[in-house]
Amino acid sequence: MIYLHVPFCKSFCAYCDFYSEVCPANESARAQKLFVDCVCREIDARWEEIAATEGLRTLYIGGGTPSVLDIRDLERVVRHLDAGPFEEFTIEVNPEDIVSKGAEYVRALLDLGVTRISMGVQSMDDGILRWMRRRHDRSRAVEAVRILREAGVENLGLDLIFGLSQLSDAQWTETLDRVLQLHPEHISAYQLSIEPGSALAEMVRQGTYAEAGESLCRHQYELLCSRLTKAGYRHYEISNFALPGREAVHNRAYWQRLPYVGLGPGAHSFDGVRTRSWNSEELADWTRTSETLTEQDATVETLMLGLRTDKGLPEAWLRAHCDPSTLQALMDEGALVPAADQRLRIPEDCFFVSDDIIRTLA
Repeated sequence: MIYLHVPFCKSFCAYCDFYSEVCPANESARAQKLFVDCVCREIDARWEEIAATEGLRTLYIGGGTPSVLDIRDLERVVRHLDAGPFEEFTIEVNPEDIVSKGAEYVRALLDLGVTRISMGVQSMDDGILRWMRRRHDRSRAVEAVRILREAGVENLGLDLIFGLSQLSDAQWTETLDRVLQLHPEHISAYQLSIEPGSALAEMVRQGTYAEAGESLCRHQYELLCSRLTKAGYRHYEISNFALPGREAVHNRAYWQRLPYVGLGPGAHSFDGVRTRSWNSEELADWTRTSETLTEQDATVETLMLGLRTDKGLPEAWLRAHCDPSTLQALMDEGALVPAADQRLRIPEDCFFVSDDIIRTLA
């Protein structure tokens, strides 16, 4: 598993705190070349580590906004990596970039080996999109999907955001209905969070935005679950829904604690056991820091990640690592239920409070 972080955006969304850089137009090409040069050097320096990640072979290019990267620069990195073919090759894109660059750009992505596109739509309400400071509107999102499909994209994921205090039931239901009309293979939906350093955090500090309460967030989440389940999507992880057989291979591996290599500024890596490392957030010549997880850290992480999914964790493992009386109490109250292959899982109607359940077990 390989993750590449592309740290460029044309503008910052109100809620975002991921490391990214907005470069003036006259400096964009220079900044991108500098970034690509550094990524290629990192690939060379870490080649043995990259080659050792046998088993699941996936590449995920995220950001930032990878679709702002010139296709020639993107191709240079992928060719230099020379680690394919991949079981799954995902790239994140922005609707505005797809519309402005057109089908030729999309076909170039497919020629490069991309097998899956993840596009941040976030909402189908133009007022909400403006408030989020997104670069596209609803019509551009629909147009982007049309371009992707006509160019040959057969595995498309769309991202949404809920948990906004000003989001009405009518707006949320309309967004879900319009997204379903686009027939994506995958839908991710994330609850809005107030991240330190984001524009949204400053809005809260100034009193121009009030965070949505837990009951409202839960209501919006339940509408999401109900609507997507009726439409035939499998709710295979707290924030992720897919048509049968279209689950994200790369992301699913994170929840199984498989090893992965993170390239680029701010990217994280994991050896699959107890060593985690991360790159500093610098456009060039980033440094790398590592830590060794304690056995307790690894246990809590396994709990947290495994119980996020509809497969859960083996009952025998839970009994070996959790307090027996606590485990039994959660089973008695229906917060943990049997799943296939002698496993226990959090049922969908308790997904929203999964953090509380996991804290109880940990």
